[in-house]
Amino acid sequence: MTSSSVFSQTPSPAPEPAVDSTEWALQYMKEQRKKWGPNDTIILPAIWYHHEIVNYKEMEMAWVSNLSPEKLKKYIEEWTRLRNAVYVTYPYARIAGATINDINANLANVSSKKERKAYIKSREKELKKQFSDPLSNLSVYQGKILMKLINRQTGNNCYEIIKEYKGGLNARFYQTVAFFVGGNLKQDWDLAKNKLDKDIENIVKEIDGSWYNNPYRK
Repeated sequence: MTSSSVFSQTPSPAPEPAVDSTEWALQYMKEQRKKWGPNDTIILPAIWYHHEIVNYKEMEMAWVSNLSPEKLKKYIEEWTRLRNAVYVTYPYARIAGATINDINANLANVSSKKERKAYIKSREKELKKQFSDPLSNLSVYQGKILMKLINRQTGNNCYEIIKEYKGGLNARFYQTVAFFVGGNLKQDWDLAKNKLDKDIENIVKEIDGSWYNNPYRK
């Protein structure tokens, strides 16, 4: 049976949305799937769009440049490395940023050092539980990009965040460690002057448009 004859049939009522969009699509196509043979199924990337399964493919970037082939190749390699690092670390930065912003909001009216310390300690356990394992697998380069993204999400560089939560001595210690591995906890986020920040911002917008702000992508 051809794919056109399958989709020309009157679809069955749509099921309740499932957590996994793939499972939802399989439920929706339950009756049609009964008539499919072993050669009727070809696995392709797809999205669920207006109660239909639509083939989906991300095309390779088209590069337009006046650079020499050698310089363009090097630029693409650097861009790809940065893009991969942002894709890996941005989800962590979103969660960490939201948690840090929530902590700051809750501490805004707490003046007692004892209460602030107790609250920070409780939330610190939450952050460690979420991030200890995945962050231990990041490369040094990915760690640098994560620090940039946390600054973007919170408006504070990582040095200021550690100093607020753990104290100045701890902050200086972590800054020293970051220095020896090629990082900098005090790096700022400046879209007007910093080319790296501009590139990261463009990649973040790409991710937001493709994933977080796309209602058809599950």
